[in-house]
Amino acid sequence: MHKISNKNIKIVFIFLPLLQLIKPFRIMTVIEYFQANLWQLWALVCIVCLILELTSGDFFIICFSLGAIAAGIAAATGVSFTAQIIIWVVMATLCIFFVRPFALKYLHKKEEERPSNVDALLGREGTVTDEIEAGGHGRVQIDGDNWKAVSRETSPIAVGQKVRVIGRESIIITVEKVNDNAHCNNR
Repeated sequence: MHKISNKNIKIVFIFLPLLQLIKPFRIMTVIEYFQANLWQLWALVCIVCLILELTSGDFFIICFSLGAIAAGIAAATGVSFTAQIIIWVVMATLCIFFVRPFALKYLHKKEEERPSNVDALLGREGTVTDEIEAGGHGRVQIDGDNWKAVSRETSPIAVGQKVRVIGRESIIITVEKVNDNAHCNNR
């Protein structure tokens, strides 16, 4: 058996008030932490949507980013998660119908039809990397991208020859030789 000494009793009496101070505080579970800090999740959603918007530039994904800002403000004020989702969806929808047309109108004034993907290649010049045979196909490099290409020329187009994109069929581009004399005169 252990004897209780005066020394042990003094230690208990010293720490007892400290234990009473700590008792109201409890360790937060992970779920409680996320519920208390959902604004951080909405901030992350906002940043991801902004980064994705940089890849498209059509002011669609940014609407979801603006909705995430509204949901983040709601989360910071203690609104339930269900209400935050509803706020996000409603704000994103309103932005798609009201903010996006305004942004497209004033930020893309001169670009009624913006070419994208392969359509943006029309008129561009590139270099043949695999010989384009007459009636066959080869490869052309344009701005670091290598494209499958065909030609309407009756003779093959050699490797290193400069060509201009004149059309496309799916992901295959149609090219023609660039007239070196005309090209030199334009310089």
